[in-house]
Amino acid sequence: MSKGGADALLRVVGLRTWFPIRAGVLQRTIGHVRAVDGVDLTVPSGRTLALVGESGCGKTTVGRSILRLVEPSGGRVCFEGVDLLALPKPALRPYRRAIQIVFQDPLGSLDPRMRIRDVVAEGMKAFRIGANERERTDRVAELLRRVQLDPTQMTRYPHELSGGQRQRVCIARALALGPKLLICDEAVSALDVSIQAQILNLLRDLQAELGLSYLFITHDLGVVRYLADRVSVMYLGQIVEDVATEALFADPQHPYTQALLSAVPSVDPGRRGVAVRLRGDVPSPANPPAGCRFHTRCPAVFERCRAEAPPLYPVREGESRCFLSDPAARPSARRPAGA
Repeated sequence: MSKGGADALLRVVGLRTWFPIRAGVLQRTIGHVRAVDGVDLTVPSGRTLALVGESGCGKTTVGRSILRLVEPSGGRVCFEGVDLLALPKPALRPYRRAIQIVFQDPLGSLDPRMRIRDVVAEGMKAFRIGANERERTDRVAELLRRVQLDPTQMTRYPHELSGGQRQRVCIARALALGPKLLICDEAVSALDVSIQAQILNLLRDLQAELGLSYLFITHDLGVVRYLADRVSVMYLGQIVEDVATEALFADPQHPYTQALLSAVPSVDPGRRGVAVRLRGDVPSPANPPAGCRFHTRCPAVFERCRAEAPPLYPVREGESRCFLSDPAARPSARRPAGA
């Protein structure tokens, strides 16, 4: 579990989100897609946790499950000590205000028929923020300035803005409700590299100014080091490594994390390591492998990996779900199969 201590704003424990597989005329459930299968996360107040993994690993489902945009199958999602999964839907309303999400595709998440002013003010109207339309318009202008947009753009439609400007509008819309936590779901992956840097700088400035916490969901480790205090690496529905950011980049423990980092381009010759190539494809979450879920692709696999599911072992500044991190393992037990 991510280390958060007593100042944890969000604590996710044993989160499961399984989707039923139905077949036949009667649409009976014949199995489940285990998109999220026992995930623990902690986001401290005013800090950033990055959730990293390949496409299809379940990281986006984690973000949507926290907000109950999809209903989890089990576990706990505690926000300021309150388990959101135990609440009836009507009681979630104040927490929906405190936890906002910024999606990957800014154009797809904005109503093309609404002007920017109405997009940003929509949540304020729903939560009755502002005494009247004039007060809300003034608040929209303030928010646009905060995300480094000209308030005169509030009369435009989304298609009249660039991709970076649209993403700034999405951030302004999220900020309009005064949230404590932003879930950024691939929030910069659809943008050009130079625009990515601007948005990341904006997010850092907003965090320093407003004391925001971020759950930053991404497949790109290249942006994680700049923004995140801690990183949770996800593979096939489970967290396989959770460590402080600098520790992850300095000494990754899990073979999957090592493979991800080896694929990150670097202009520094001193940081160029040997590329770690993974075998095969990611298994289906409807039928995950027995034992360690990564063993079918792992370059360091040995017999124990095929038979047992590893727990999270303590490592320097974090945890790793790998038998190679077991302090009790004898060197002979660590030898890869076939070595």
